Amino acid sequence: QDEVDAENVDAVVKDANGNVLKDGDDVVVIKDLPVKGAPKAIKAGTKVKGIRLTEGDHNIDCKVEGFGAMALKSIYVKKA
Repeated sequence: QDEVDAENVDAVVKDANGNVLKDGDDVVVIKDLPVKGAPKAIKAGTKVKGIRLTEGDHNIDCKVEGFGAMALKSIYVKKA
């Protein structure tokens, strides 16, 4: 039974400070992030509202104001 429970547990996603993130959280970008195809980078301090957690390397799906839909790594954000 313990093996089945371990498989059903979602992976815990943590921000740069070690806080656990959940769907719907608001986060703040902590580092300027270059964006392919965009003339400017996402600046540090940009607030992102209502994130969705996903599987994979870029584990946050969100909409960044002025950039649109985007996937971010949790190591570049902190919980707001």
